[in-house]
Amino acid sequence: MNIPFFKMSGAGNDFIFIDNRDGKANDIDRQTLITKTCARNVSIGADGMMLIEDSESDTDFKWRFYNCDGSEAEMCGNGARCAGRFAFLNGIAGNKMSFDTLAGVIEAEVKEGVNVKVQLTKPFDKKSDYTVNLDGEDIPISSIDTGVPHVVWFVNDIEDIDIMKYGSGIRYHADFAPAGTNVNLCQMMPDGKLRIRTYERGVEGETMACGTGCVAGVIFAIEKGLAESPVTCKTSSGLLLTVYMENGKVYLEGEARVVYKGELTSEAYQY
Repeated sequence: MNIPFFKMSGAGNDFIFIDNRDGKANDIDRQTLITKTCARNVSIGADGMMLIEDSESDTDFKWRFYNCDGSEAEMCGNGARCAGRFAFLNGIAGNKMSFDTLAGVIEAEVKEGVNVKVQLTKPFDKKSDYTVNLDGEDIPISSIDTGVPHVVWFVNDIEDIDIMKYGSGIRYHADFAPAGTNVNLCQMMPDGKLRIRTYERGVEGETMACGTGCVAGVIFAIEKGLAESPVTCKTSSGLLLTVYMENGKVYLEGEARVVYKGELTSEAYQY
């Protein structure tokens, strides 16, 4: 049986969404479904897949979020915004909603057009201004968990850094074992925007945007006196995300576009 799906993009992060409240995807091996369908060029291709399921609490629904390598992740800021719009468009929730993730309850508001604003879980495990040694080089970093773990490294020229080398090296560094970490290169631009590039755990490469990474970068930009809330972040896709720090709460706002809708055939994952 073919499975209806949405392909969505949140500022450059792309996802496959399936309404799995009736369990339609449960008979397919989960690892196969995720890795094969998310593979670019040979299937739909995406950074990850979201399965929307019935809530077991008083929230509107719960999600299961998987990276393209099949690993399940606690949170995804851009995915959360897309989930909000997906739920609204499919009548699963109103324009204001809450849903369960492994990181906790997320609140979302679908605004006019394609904009969605989410309140993320409270960041924790914050550690400022220390170094990690990578092949004899001391890298000045900070780290925080904004739903998933992130390292933030402020640099002078963000385009001049080999993000695959440093991203992979820090992601797999023993200091962050066994779970690993996401890695963000950050640079404050003359126009006041925070330019950010992210190496994402589970994708194992640079993604075009990362919502929780933007939140991590903004937290340390504000701490360093480089910015004040709200902060606009320019992602690698060229699209913008806005991070708000208000009364101890963290919000992420930006576009959540429906790229296309379709039906997933068995040929998308049986190869």
